[in-house]
Amino acid sequence: MKLNRRSFLGASAAASAMLAAPQVLGQARPRVVVVGGGAGGATAARYIAKDSDGAIDVTLIEPSRSYYTCFFSNLYIGGFRDFASIGHSYGTLAAEYGINVVHDWATGVDRDARTVELAGGGALPYDRLILSPGIDFVEGSVPGWSVAEQNAMPHAYKAGSQTQLLKAQIEAMPEGGVFGMVAPPNPYRCPPGPYERISMVAHLLQQINPTARILVADPKAKFSKQALFEEGWNKHYPGMVERIGPDFGGENVEVRPAAMEIVIDGVVEKVDACNVIPAQKAGRICAEAGLTDGNWAPVVPHTMASRMDENIHILGDATDQGDMPKSGFSANSQAKVAAMAVRAALTDSRMFPAKFANTCWSLIDTDDGVKVGASYEATDEKIAKTDGFISQTGEDAALRKATYEESIGWYDGITSDMFG
Repeated sequence: MKLNRRSFLGASAAASAMLAAPQVLGQARPRVVVVGGGAGGATAARYIAKDSDGAIDVTLIEPSRSYYTCFFSNLYIGGFRDFASIGHSYGTLAAEYGINVVHDWATGVDRDARTVELAGGGALPYDRLILSPGIDFVEGSVPGWSVAEQNAMPHAYKAGSQTQLLKAQIEAMPEGGVFGMVAPPNPYRCPPGPYERISMVAHLLQQINPTARILVADPKAKFSKQALFEEGWNKHYPGMVERIGPDFGGENVEVRPAAMEIVIDGVVEKVDACNVIPAQKAGRICAEAGLTDGNWAPVVPHTMASRMDENIHILGDATDQGDMPKSGFSANSQAKVAAMAVRAALTDSRMFPAKFANTCWSLIDTDDGVKVGASYEATDEKIAKTDGFISQTGEDAALRKATYEESIGWYDGITSDMFG
């Protein structure tokens, strides 16, 4: 079935927040605070506000006034979308759904007092808290790289200015130059993302710098949609992409940003632009609130509640939940389960069994789209995959074009589902 805005929906104003104590007897409305305004947080805030019909006071904390989606940011790099098309505001959530949108950083959680601390001062009380902070990077996971070096070797794995910077550096490469990528280890945000990015960089270079090369150092023996990407690279960009996996030193990598060098298993490679995607972990606030086990935050699959605190729900990339990949579609799906659970807990509304879905589309070249996806259900142990699908190698051009067009419909649908 072809997805569009209507079918997907069928399946910046900032407001002051009252700095009061948590809910007490006689308080008019229970309070929900949502931290993070992406595919998980914005969706959860909208669904709680919409479906509770004003019975719940919803506050969304998000530092950015314009949110740029990580999904589809690679298409901006490839020249298939302009930058404004992946940016979205929070004005509709505030104006039409009555959500208090606070543009500030959430710096901590007092779980005993049930408050969220803000960088600008003060604290917001909650009866239920939803955390959807996305990812942070594991310090030292790529020797020689740190966040301080992100302008020399951008990660561009949080969309926005980093994405623009990376594209500008690719466009400035000398004729016949080398673009380098250090790919991340599992698990990480958007499993096909680095390889779609390689495809989009290759597409851009083919237009402006056809003798350039792409060098990928990858610590993983295999990756999402590998056969589909490799087929596409051989077809559309023959001889341009070289991937070095762990068998040839791809897991023994360091970078030297000042010299613009990648060292792969002791061999120095000079590069003209470089995308370093480090190992990842849950957004920092999860660890600071004591909600992580290792790098990720474990959750109860039926409700997306933290296994450490039943009054806090965690969504999307930050979670340790089972079989679902870390993707925008997954976060959006999990947000609806959490919203339902929160409404049930605070207003005695009905709770239905949790169901989840995910699809990840990737563009390899013009009208050459591929996808992978699955359905999932909640068990006591994890979110478990029940069935799945993936594009096949050798598909005809009409099917690949239809897959790409499907992804465009999905993007319009999910962003409307997030931001109204």
